[in-house]
Amino acid sequence: MSGAYRSFAHRVDIGAPPERVWRAFTDSQMLARWAAPGARITPREKGRLQVMFGEVELDALIDVLVTPQRMRLILMPVPGMPSSDAVIVEDFLFERAAPSTVVRLLSSGVPSAQSWVTYYLSKRRHWELALARLKVFLEKGLDQQQTAPRY
Repeated sequence: MSGAYRSFAHRVDIGAPPERVWRAFTDSQMLARWAAPGARITPREKGRLQVMFGEVELDALIDVLVTPQRMRLILMPVPGMPSSDAVIVEDFLFERAAPSTVVRLLSSGVPSAQSWVTYYLSKRRHWELALARLKVFLEKGLDQQQTAPRY
């Protein structure tokens, strides 16, 4: 199936304003609290987002950054990822729906070849779970609590 690609869309409604949702995405300390331990982001165009979802590693170039409306990621090849010249894109859109925020993830470009099925399903499942954790994180106000200092 040369030339065929998989995509998916996911939506989550979060009872928090876009500014808080955006901060949770673009602050490395917060990102690590709801997405995955050790997650890091350099929130600027040509910056990076790096996260390890269990067995799925994502290393992405931030291609588009429009505060607080959009962040488009271009996934970089990582060890364990099947080889391909495909361009895998994760596009996050943040829409104000007062007093909430609608977060949409549009993911595209994963080859439909059999060698990519496990990667595709794992990446999709991990993003959906992470966005569910983000919803709980923000709606319970955990982003507004101070974390204890580590000594």
